[in-house]
Amino acid sequence: MKQVLVTGADGFIGSHLVELLVERGYRVRALAQYNSFNYWGWLEDIACADAVEIVCGDVRDPHFCKQITKDMDLVFHLAALIAIPFSYQAPDSYLDTNAKGTLNICQAALENQVGRVIHTSTSEVYGTARYVPIDEAHPLQPQSPYSASKIAADAMAMSFYNSFQLPLTIARPFNTYGPRQSARAVIPNIISQIAAGASAIKLGDLTPTRDFNYVSDTCRGFLSLAECDASIGETVNIASNSEISVADTLDLIRDIMGSKVEFITEDARLRPGKSEVFRLWGDNRKMLALTGHTSQIDLRQGLERTVHWFTQPANLAKYKSNIYNK
Repeated sequence: MKQVLVTGADGFIGSHLVELLVERGYRVRALAQYNSFNYWGWLEDIACADAVEIVCGDVRDPHFCKQITKDMDLVFHLAALIAIPFSYQAPDSYLDTNAKGTLNICQAALENQVGRVIHTSTSEVYGTARYVPIDEAHPLQPQSPYSASKIAADAMAMSFYNSFQLPLTIARPFNTYGPRQSARAVIPNIISQIAAGASAIKLGDLTPTRDFNYVSDTCRGFLSLAECDASIGETVNIASNSEISVADTLDLIRDIMGSKVEFITEDARLRPGKSEVFRLWGDNRKMLALTGHTSQIDLRQGLERTVHWFTQPANLAKYKSNIYNK
């Protein structure tokens, strides 16, 4: 049984990844961000919590990172600040957590001779597509403080491969969605408000396109890269190789939920003009060539699963659907 550390395990994707790793027989140490309530985020909701070593701390502390990476065979580094609107208000925090946190994990992994590191990037680093589908050679465009901090984090991670031969892969997922996602994201925002009985929903720009990926496909992509030696030193998209507009996605959700809710564009929810990423469509050919991984859940099927989860009263109660969550 390989010893695996997952940072950001208390978050949306991290908690699903922990479940997959336990299912596949890995021994998992899961990092939840420290808080005085001893609250473990979404790890509180996973059925396999008893089989996981849960630790609390902060990747911004290099000494703590050195402790938690000891005796690990594999590290999945997902811990990050990810909300784009809040990055306009608190860019320093994003640089600290995303770039410095990545430095701390890479330095600790190097010193503790960790066998593999999978560092989590984001499709936001590409910015608005200059060509489609977006492959890994596409220029990086810092269109928000969040994306700038992730570009810095990716560069720091890859520098440890180039300078110190740290066996590292950069996994670059496109727009992941599914159960447990924060309501700041457009899909759970819409579903939770419709489920709560809203007759009109305020949104930002509906024209951008996205490459949506159901969370189980994203997690399988992470694991496929971790189990592929040929991916060491590589940056690899996790994408469906398709795109759909936000407006068409919302119409699909409305159809699935049998709703006639009205969508209203609100200026406060619009990104600054040059900051909006208008088109994302990920090229998945490199992932397919390296690992054979492809998406298994199409968008409608994934949305149906997501709607089913959010419309369970116990799950919906965890969301404040009437508050705009940045």
